Amino acid sequence: MIKVEQLSKHYKDVKAVDEVSFSVQNGRCLGLLGPNGAGKTTTIEIMEGILKPTSGKVDYMIDSQQEVSEIIGIQFQHTALQDFLTVKETLALFASFYPVTMNIDKLITLCELEEFIDRDNNLLSGGQKQRLLLALALINDPQIIFLDEPTTGLDPQSRRNFWQLIRNIKKQGKTIILTTHYMDEAEQLCDDIVIMDKGKVIETGTPKALLNKHFSEVFIYLPAHQVANTLADEHNWALVDEHFEIRTQHVEQTLMMLMKLGVALEDLHIKSANLDDLFLKLTGHSLQG
Repeated sequence: MIKVEQLSKHYKDVKAVDEVSFSVQNGRCLGLLGPNGAGKTTTIEIMEGILKPTSGKVDYMIDSQQEVSEIIGIQFQHTALQDFLTVKETLALFASFYPVTMNIDKLITLCELEEFIDRDNNLLSGGQKQRLLLALALINDPQIIFLDEPTTGLDPQSRRNFWQLIRNIKKQGKTIILTTHYMDEAEQLCDDIVIMDKGKVIETGTPKALLNKHFSEVFIYLPAHQVANTLADEHNWALVDEHFEIRTQHVEQTLMMLMKLGVALEDLHIKSANLDDLFLKLTGHSLQG
């Protein structure tokens, strides 16, 4: 659906985006992952046509008679809504800007706006406002939707509710480009990911494939007070946040070894590698950084 080739954006001595290349497949959700300042927002603003690149290009695989603006919808990080309008009036206002729109009743149902459809914009909660902004991004019935860190600042329940809305939209056959610095969000929503750091792409692929590529081990964590330091030193177990971290490819054998060594297993925690672990391994700092 979209091909990004050698994309760069420079501001004086700062390379916000540095020769970035990747592709977006039709009907899939692609996540641009990275901490604040990684170049995610600049990249998608070039893809949306808001910014011009210093070099490189973005190709949309669409009918030559179509304009890119006709097939995309955008939910920005920050959007000011008109005061003294209700949600329903706001939808009608934005619908008037386009020759073709999604059915408003369908849109209200899809984004779950029913309970506050007659409420003024300035009385919406954070989660309600994000649901309205998502509806506005969909109002022209786009093929491709850009979501730029859509759940930043939302409480955990609102974030999970928003994730379900995105899943429902994807079921409509839409292609989604999502920027986020939340690894759990990417794991829940993204079919493919592009990991960025300091303006560069450092890895691409499906979450499962990348985790399998970079990790063959499972992490076992034990409270530090339950393990003698001499034993930890002997087995090279690392101390991580007041827990000893044991990496193993054979969980059952490792647990049997711990029991034979007389190590108490209370509060033991077993964890597979996730995208935050992957980002830490690739960059030396957390995805949340």
